[in-house]
Amino acid sequence: MYCPFCGHIETKVTDSRLAGEGRQIRRRRECLACGERFTTFETAELLMPMVVKGDRTREPFDETKLRSGMEKSLEKRPVPRAQVDEALSRIAHRVRALGDREVPSRVIGELVMEELRQLDEVAYVRFASVYRHFEDVEAFHEEIRRLRDQREGKPREPERKRPAKRQPAQDRDQLSLLPPEPSAAEEPTAGESGK
Repeated sequence: MYCPFCGHIETKVTDSRLAGEGRQIRRRRECLACGERFTTFETAELLMPMVVKGDRTREPFDETKLRSGMEKSLEKRPVPRAQVDEALSRIAHRVRALGDREVPSRVIGELVMEELRQLDEVAYVRFASVYRHFEDVEAFHEEIRRLRDQREGKPREPERKRPAKRQPAQDRDQLSLLPPEPSAAEEPTAGESGK
C-alpha cells in the first residue's frame, strides 16, 4: 500500500485487530521510507441488494442515507456514535444475509425501527411517526402504549382500526380538555337519573 505521507510503495503492518464487530480488520502500518505510521481498515466488499421503494422504483442500498435518517431521529439524544455505527452494521449485515437481489424498503424500515427501539425509545417513536405516517396524537399514544407493552413483556395486540370519532382514553397521562362524551353503556338508568 502506498504511504499517504510520502507516496512510497512499501509499508509494513505493525499491528492487526478485529474492528466493527468482527466485520473489519484494523491494521497499523509503517512506511519503510519515511517511518510515518497510519491506520487502514479492511472489509469484505459484498454487493448489497437494490431497495424497492413504495412507488416500485428501485435504488441502490445507501448506508449514508440510512445513517442520516437514524441520526435525525437520534438528534439531541444521549446515544454514543459507536452504538449507532454498530446498529448500522447490524442492519447492513441482516439486509445482506437475506440473500435477495431486491429488498422492499419497508423491510429495511422495520430493521431500523427494531434497532432504534433498542437504542433509544424517543428516537424510535420519532422515526415511527415519519415511517408510519402518524396523522394525529392518538397514533402517537397507540405507538407509545405498544412500546410500553413490549417493555413489560405483554403480548403484542394486533393493530386496531381507530374509530372515525375520537374516543377518550382512560389511561392518559394528561387530563383531557373536554369532558368525555357518555357512551350508551354509561348513560344513567331510570333509577339513577333522579340523583
